[in-house]
Amino acid sequence: MSEIKAIILAAGKGTRMKSETPKVLHKIFEKPLLGYVLDNVKNIVNESFVIVGHHAEEVTEYVEKNYVSAKTILQSPQLGTGHAVSMVCPHLQNFEGQAIILCGDTPLITEKTIKEFIEFHNSKDSDITVMSTIFENPTNYGRIIRENDNSLKCIVEEKDATPEQKAIKEVNAGIYCLNWNKIKDAFSQLTSNNAQGEYYLTDIIAWGKKQNLNVNAYILDNSDEIYGINSRNNLATATKIMNERKLNDLMDNGVTIVDPTSTWISEDTEIETDTIIYPSTYIEGINKIGKNCKIGPCAHLRGGVEIADNCKIGNFVELKKAKINHNTNVGHLSYIGDSELGARVNIGAGTITANYNPLTKEKSKTILKDDVKIGSNTVLVAPVTVDEGANIGALSVITKNIKAWSLALTRSPIKIIEDWVSKNLEKK
Repeated sequence: MSEIKAIILAAGKGTRMKSETPKVLHKIFEKPLLGYVLDNVKNIVNESFVIVGHHAEEVTEYVEKNYVSAKTILQSPQLGTGHAVSMVCPHLQNFEGQAIILCGDTPLITEKTIKEFIEFHNSKDSDITVMSTIFENPTNYGRIIRENDNSLKCIVEEKDATPEQKAIKEVNAGIYCLNWNKIKDAFSQLTSNNAQGEYYLTDIIAWGKKQNLNVNAYILDNSDEIYGINSRNNLATATKIMNERKLNDLMDNGVTIVDPTSTWISEDTEIETDTIIYPSTYIEGINKIGKNCKIGPCAHLRGGVEIADNCKIGNFVELKKAKINHNTNVGHLSYIGDSELGARVNIGAGTITANYNPLTKEKSKTILKDDVKIGSNTVLVAPVTVDEGANIGALSVITKNIKAWSLALTRSPIKIIEDWVSKNLEKK
């Protein structure tokens, strides 16, 4: 099998987002749009090239921090999609494998689809394969133009399309698979003779036809996967599509979602069978939840959460970077962050792990060993460890480590003033 590289177009400004944040760094479930694309190719390609332009420093920082097999290449000035891909040519001068080209603002594309697309390319012995799909409303998309024998002729951008071409519902999905060695010369031969005065990536189709190369189009059945983000409305729509897809997958695999209309769960969350997710629960980031758990209602998991089997996370509980062992309960109205909870731990309602030091801006860990019991309205000031079997009395503020099987409490002695109410009423 030939080596595969990915080229991801991420240089656009995203004017309609009306934001100082680069379009590809807008988030769904706290993960940037670009991250979804990079994650869905990382198991397929050997290396990814991200073409950056608008706010290039921010996008580069994100890529370098999170993806060791990806690098960014600056496109300046930005003269179109064909020009963007040409920026990679110096880095792939001697490359003999395949290149797949994707857009950084299409977070719904899946790894499965990309693999099937490459398999189609190989099965047709293609030199150029473009992904297409059918839209009932194809506005803003380039149209797929086919020959009389139904083979691919070219792609026409909407701004350059005739009324007859605009009526075509098969559109360019913006994803390509190229036999790089045969196609690389195209990027030095593209022209900007079009309405935008730009170098279009779509023109490589007509170029390939002139070179008598094998050019094909792969029709994607689920058009949702290439839904592009150009506005806040698009972002909300994509989030809803992604969420519905995730919830359906979870339910198909034995997870109960009591109310899918109010439940939000990230693609990067794994949940095992017979767990119940109650209404108005929001789960973002990367998480693992075991079997026979109960989550919510109104729970918020912020990522980095691992929950073992038979646990209960109550209503209005917030978890972040928390590892929770089996048969542990976290009572309602609690915050557990940067913490490790052992097995059979019980967290009373209103418990807080105070993990953040605002002066040093450091976050510290709270560790509760097996069989620890925490009374309601307790504050655990990290760093702190409560050893096995210890109990913490309600209303306590714990600032130092507690030994195993101890009772710790910081509650003031109760003071009762008898007949106080009746005496004050008599005065009135």
